[in-house]
Amino acid sequence: MIKFGPSGNSISFEEEGHRHTEEAALFVKNRGLDCFEYSFGRGIRMTEEKARSIGDAFQKAGVEISVHAPYFINFANPDDEMAEKSYGYVLDSAKMLKLLGGHRLVFHPATQGKDDRATAVLRTLDRFRILRDKIYQSGLEDIMFCPETMGKTAQIGTVEEIAALCEVDPVFTPCVDFGHVNAREQGSLKREEDYLVRLEYLISRLGFARMQHFHVHFSKIQYGAKGEIRHLTFADTVYGPEFEPLARALKKLSLEPYIVSESDGMQAEEAAEMKRVYESV
Repeated sequence: MIKFGPSGNSISFEEEGHRHTEEAALFVKNRGLDCFEYSFGRGIRMTEEKARSIGDAFQKAGVEISVHAPYFINFANPDDEMAEKSYGYVLDSAKMLKLLGGHRLVFHPATQGKDDRATAVLRTLDRFRILRDKIYQSGLEDIMFCPETMGKTAQIGTVEEIAALCEVDPVFTPCVDFGHVNAREQGSLKREEDYLVRLEYLISRLGFARMQHFHVHFSKIQYGAKGEIRHLTFADTVYGPEFEPLARALKKLSLEPYIVSESDGMQAEEAAEMKRVYESV
């Protein structure tokens, strides 16, 4: 079943007097939402006790939790020692995800750096094969590891690159951030057909079974010549993308992903709006 939810807490969460992540479970549930993404973006600083407490709250509320791994991950870095740190960020996030009771881990694959694009992509692919082995050796293969499409041209993460990375092993399933795709492609997502082309491409590379319940990030994003600048809200009328054409494309292809709102300060509200739109088309 398709699910909708926020990435982190909206401004309204604190305005209503909430302080603890455990409270986000009912905050989300009471808005008719089904999932929630917790970010370790700045590092994993949660205790195991806290993870279990949060996991219990979300399980009781019937809201599924996913995790975003630290932003420091870069599998294109030529320094093997830095690559080891990236493996650790992914695996440690996955272990914490298990304590939280979740099954989906989103992470940024890489940044191109000073290498040419082909070299950076090939190094990232090699490191994904090593990461795959470490995942199985750690007994974490029941988790869905989701490399994310990225919004800046200097980052590894085009739709095509994410498809290639996910072809390394079935433990990898795309996180398609349509705001990122639209930003790095200078406003490419306008019509239902624009979404269909990209989704059908991913299905052709990875198969319907893996794509049926893939992971989605969605928000409007301001962009410039080098891609993503900042996240916006649905009130923006300049940059896009719009959600309704995606909703139609998902229904046409019988895809039921988790759709996570990353709107600026309005994550829960705009996740609820996306759910409304999806149910109305």
